[in-house]
Amino acid sequence: MHKRVYWPESHNRVLRALLKKSTSGVEVIYIPGNHDANFREFCGSEFGNVQIHENMVHVTRDGRRMLVTHGDELDFAVRYSRINRIVGDIAYDLLMNANRWLNRLREHFGKPYWSLARWAKSRVGKAAQAIEHYQKAAAHLARQRQVNGIICGHLHYPVIRQYGDVTYYNDGDWVENCTALLEDQQGKLHLVQAIHNGVPNQEIVLAAV
Repeated sequence: MHKRVYWPESHNRVLRALLKKSTSGVEVIYIPGNHDANFREFCGSEFGNVQIHENMVHVTRDGRRMLVTHGDELDFAVRYSRINRIVGDIAYDLLMNANRWLNRLREHFGKPYWSLARWAKSRVGKAAQAIEHYQKAAAHLARQRQVNGIICGHLHYPVIRQYGDVTYYNDGDWVENCTALLEDQQGKLHLVQAIHNGVPNQEIVLAAV
């Protein structure tokens, strides 16, 4: 939105669906991140029954306490210069553009969705090291807050990982990974991918804890 306004009708449908849930008894909480940081000035407010918080603690059905946050406050664990961040942003945009064209080609040949950006993050040494440092910092924050785990999404790297007595959850995103974190009736959290063979709404469980 900083470079240009892109707001298709599909965005409105998502917002309408969330607002409909919020007015029908479903608790909807919005936690802004670095891409929508301007909304952080409204933390503590409520719009159309949607609560806005900087972070919150969610208690699962099995009694575990999870710190839920966007995660950009943990960027201190990955120390890069401004130049590196700018180059990284450009490289990420290029990867995402390439990813779209690649998956159109894969879909044409009946191949499942595949994330080029996720592959690059797992293969580039410094990227993998940065992810590891970030995850350890997140686990440390969870211990400081005396919770059982931390849920974030800032890195766009979906994973469930145990760090001692703390569980780290990253729900990924709806852009490059098409993933989300769901809680079942027993309180177990499932990392799911909502696309398969180019067909949306078919959930694949990637991990569960």
